[in-house]
This record gives sequence, structure tokens and C-alpha cells, in this order.
Amino acid sequence: MSQTPSKQNNPLLSPFDQAPFSEIKNEHFKPAFLSAIEEARTEIDAIIANTEVPTFENTIAALDYSGYQLDRVSSVFFNINSAETNEEIQKIAQEVSPLLSEFGNDITLNEDLFNRVKAVYDQRDDLDLTVEEFTLLDKRYKSFSRNGANLPETQKKRLREIDTELAKLKLKFGENILAETNKYQMHLTDESDLTGLPDGTKEAAAQLAKSKEKSGWVITLDYPSYIPFMKYAKSRKLRKELSLAFGSKAFKNDELDNQQNVIQIVNLRHERANLLGYKTHAHFVLEERMAETPEKVISFLEELLEKAKPAAEREFKEVEQFAKELDGIDRLEKWDGSYYSEKLKQQLFDLDDEKLKPYFKLENVISGVFKVAEKLFGLSFKEVFNVDKYHEEVKTFEVYDENKNFISLFYADFHPRSGKRGGAWMTSFKSQFRQNGEDSRPHISNVCNFTPSTETKPSLLTFNEVTTLFHEFGHGLHGMLANTTYPSLSGTSVYWDFVELPSQILENWCYEKEALELFATHYETGELIPMELVQKIKASASFQEGMATLRQISFGKLDMAWHSQTPSDIANVKAFETKAFHGTQLYPETPETCMSTAFAHIFQGGYSSGYYSYKWAEVLDADAFAFFKEKGIFNKEVANKFKTHVLSKGGTENPMVLYKRFRGSEPKIEALLERAGLLSV
Repeated sequence: MSQTPSKQNNPLLSPFDQAPFSEIKNEHFKPAFLSAIEEARTEIDAIIANTEVPTFENTIAALDYSGYQLDRVSSVFFNINSAETNEEIQKIAQEVSPLLSEFGNDITLNEDLFNRVKAVYDQRDDLDLTVEEFTLLDKRYKSFSRNGANLPETQKKRLREIDTELAKLKLKFGENILAETNKYQMHLTDESDLTGLPDGTKEAAAQLAKSKEKSGWVITLDYPSYIPFMKYAKSRKLRKELSLAFGSKAFKNDELDNQQNVIQIVNLRHERANLLGYKTHAHFVLEERMAETPEKVISFLEELLEKAKPAAEREFKEVEQFAKELDGIDRLEKWDGSYYSEKLKQQLFDLDDEKLKPYFKLENVISGVFKVAEKLFGLSFKEVFNVDKYHEEVKTFEVYDENKNFISLFYADFHPRSGKRGGAWMTSFKSQFRQNGEDSRPHISNVCNFTPSTETKPSLLTFNEVTTLFHEFGHGLHGMLANTTYPSLSGTSVYWDFVELPSQILENWCYEKEALELFATHYETGELIPMELVQKIKASASFQEGMATLRQISFGKLDMAWHSQTPSDIANVKAFETKAFHGTQLYPETPETCMSTAFAHIFQGGYSSGYYSYKWAEVLDADAFAFFKEKGIFNKEVANKFKTHVLSKGGTENPMVLYKRFRGSEPKIEALLERAGLLSV
């Protein structure tokens, strides 16, 4: 029996509201997991041992409230593993992930527990349940049936083995990408190699070199370093080197290679789906999505492809011709795209990130997104300095409604670090729920990787980073404004192809004069962003939208290719990927690169068979924002409908029902096509 330290000595084993980061040491995690799993088992055993007839309250509700301590420990640990990891944390993750997978299986494959759940489910029509209770019962029953509760014992055993193996493989996949990202650096000592780069990017590269005790400049594969270099660096040779390094992550046939991990993951997922009676992993996943079937997803992607491809090809030819005229480039390669697209955009709109960045000081953008939330939903944000944090760069805020009621704690972590994975995400340290008459409010976090401040300049965001901040904050609002009874239906606990609606709709405010006037002021002069620039932002919003749409469609098609067919014959990851991309590729093929080996969304995160949902949610958000535009972007009535029927409801009802209640009708694809400038094509 594992020895666990006393609760007094382990901050994770005492009840806590705010995560006690400063008190936690790495050695606390595994004992905390072991103890919390044991506690959760005891709670499950009590439900099973209850001699009373199974009811919604003593079985379904009791099950949803169980494992609270384990949820808290898990959220603290896995958030740290994403935002402030190290080798020791990663080793613990490899040790505890199989334990959690095993515990999850112990619940869903527990026959006695399932019998109680099934007894309640079988009489569901006679129980006079609320909509939320009915949804929870349905979800809970399916969580058993979709995870093997109806299988014979030998197949249950195999399911456990698959889940344990998948948990390890997904972690390894992500660790390899992070290691590859941290391993590479382009060390430059000749200033002419930096020709074209903005001063801020050069200064950041010099600062990075200094931090690594090197002279000159260092460029890395972290987005704030990689993207400006690809967009502005005149040196085609160096752009090529950086592009190939980025595109070949975990695709080098070495100890960090992910090819076998990809093949193992898709085969195990397929075997799991077959065990449960589904044709493929995609059929299994999509049963619980708005899209419902792989056929519908593929049809949706093909419809978009038909609309976007002519525009994408026309845009590609335009930038190809531009590169030829400007620099005599005969064949446009992947490492040329951002550079010449940016030059063309500057010529067409006289607009570039460097002109815009002075108006988007990070602190001002944060203030701006808070003001937007205040005008729409009546929220106020107060920065507080007595909340424990996992890193000194994290900012913390208390969130209140218009009646001064506490709504949420909000953590914000904005800059890259070596222990932080790339990208941007929203997460939570504590879900919202109601129990015993008390409304337990959530603790929400946004994590991003924005350009940090330098010795001479504050953190100035590109316009793309501004939209990213608004996007993640939209997810944050979904978590903060949660107003449900049961934790598993709260906040972002919704169908995957609905979860992006709150985030993507908020991006729209970044393009609106009324919203920009709230925060877009020059960091040195305080001058409001000129309306001429605002008009250019709007005019350029659909620049190369055909190419961008084609790119997203290609990722969705790749995801569906991996997961909607039998993968047993796939031996070559690159060859399979190339075939999946057929019909969506504009640039010449680069044999050294592979998307799949670093496609963390589908092989590490939760987007397997779900990447299409970004475009699906764009249809929702374009249609929803059209409603705001029609009534006024800060119209309180529309905002209140969105808050009441979408943001606060979590997963308590079918998302299409919620959407129609907000909008009055189903979403129409035309709103997206019109916004993207693809209707006339």
C-alpha cells in the first residue's frame, strides 16, 4: 500500500478554494492523486452500497458531485503541466495519467454502479425531471454505455488496456513537440540577416540571445519569435530554414519522432470504437456532436471547399504574381507565403502590424476586453494581488456582476516560457456548480503566448494577437458566467462543435469602431487609433480569406481522414497525409515536413474528429454576430439573450435548441460566406 503524507503536510489534500500554488512542491502531486482517487472510490462505493431504491438524487446527482477533490488536484496539476512544466512534472504526468485512466474505467466499467444508473435511466420518462436533470441522466448513462458498460468482461479488460496506452501516448506526443520546440534555435550574429524585421522583433531576439548568454540574436519556434520572422525577414534562405524546422517537428526519425505515436493512437482509437460497436472513431465521437455523423462533416467541409477554392486559387495566383514582379520568385514556396502576403497586404491596404502594434499595448487590450464584457454583460474586473499564482507573470482578477455579486476568479498568463506549451487556451481551476443551496463560483484561466515587453518597449500585440486574446476571453466568459446546478454540465462542458461559438463571436468586436475606441490608443501619445486605420482593418479582414479557409478545411479533412476510416493499413504517415490534403494544397510539397506529427489538437488535445468545429462554429458566430449588427453591437437585449441562452447554460440542453432560443432560427452558412467575401465567387 502506498504511503501518503498526512493531509496537514500536503496542501493539495486539505480543502482549498483558491489553488495554493506557492505551498505546492512536486513531491506533493502523486500522493495527492493517490489519496484523492481513494477518496473518490469511497464516494462511489457509498453510492453502490446505498440500500435505497436508485433515484436521480442518490445515484445520478451523487455521482456528479463525487470526486471533487480529485477534480481540483487534476486541474491544478495538468494546468501546471501545460503552463509551467519541467522534466519532473512530465515524469509525474506519465505516472498519474494511467492511474486516472484506470480509475475512470473502474467507474464506467463498474457493473453494480451501472445497474443503479440504468435503473434510473429506464424510468426516466416517469421521473418528472427538469431539462437539466434529464440531460445529466442521459449524459451519465451514455458515459457508461459509450465506455463499455455493456461489454463482456474480456472486452472490458481490453478497453482498459487501450485507454491506459492512449493516455501515455498522448502525453508523449505533446512532450516530443515541446522538446522539439525548445531544442531548436536560430542563432544569428550578422545584423544583415535581420533585414526587414521590425525593431521590436529584433530587440526581443537580442534579449532572448542575452538570456541564453549568447551574442547577437536568437530566433525560436515559439510563435512570437517564429511568426514575425516568417512575415518580415527578407532572407529567403533563413525563412526556409525556419519554416522547415517548424514544419518538421517530431518528424526526424529520432527519439523525438511522433510518426509511430500517430499510427498507434489512430489504431487504438479505431479498435476502441469497434469494441463499442461503432464503425470508426469519428462515428463514435460525432454521435455526441451537433454534426452527428462523419458524412455530415465531410459534406460540410466539401460545401465550404467548393465556395472557398476558387477564391483561394485566385488569391494564390495574385500573391505568386506579386512575388515574381517584386523579387523574380519563379515558384512560391511555403516559406514565402507570409512574407509576400504581408507585402501585398501593405501595398493594397497600406496596413501592417507595425503600424497597428503601438495602438495595442497588452494592458490596454486587456482593459478593452474587460470594457466590452462590462458593456455587454455588466461585468467588472478588479485586479487583486493576494491570490496565489504558479508564476510571477500571472495576473489575477476578481469578477463581479452589476449588483456587485462575486462571479469568478480570473487568472491571465500571457507570455512564452520554456516550460509552457505553445498556442493559447482557456482552462479552469474550479468549475461552477450548485450544491446544498450554495452557488460555488468558478476559477477561470486564459493562457497565451504573446510578444513580451523588451527593455525599451512594452508588450505590443499584433492584430492577430488581439483577436486571439478576445477569442480566449470568449471561452473565459463561457466559464465565468456559468449558471448550472451540476459540475459536469457547467461552463464549457458542451458539445465540441458548439464550444467555439462564445470565443469566435467575441473576435468580431475587434473589427468594430465602437469597440476599438474603448482601448486602441497609442502607447506613447495616448492618441486614439485613427478611423482610417480602423477602416483599413475592416477592409483587410477578408484579405486572403479564401486561402485561410482552404487551410482550415485541409486540417479538418486530415483529421477526418485519420479518424473516419480503418487505419490498419496506414504505414507511412507522410504519404497518408499528402493524400488527405489532396485538392486543398496550394504550395509545392515539402518532403521534409509533416503536419500530423505536430498536430496537437487532434493527437494530444480533445479535437480528434472535431477539427471541423472551428469552421462549424464560424457559421454559428457569423450568424449570431449578424444579429448583434442588426440591433447594435452593444445592444443589451441581444447580449442578455446570448448570456441567458448560450453563455450561462453550459451543456444543460441540446446546443441547437439553445442557439435557436437565442437567435430565433437555425444558423445559415450565408452569413459566414458574406463576411469572408466568398459569396460573390
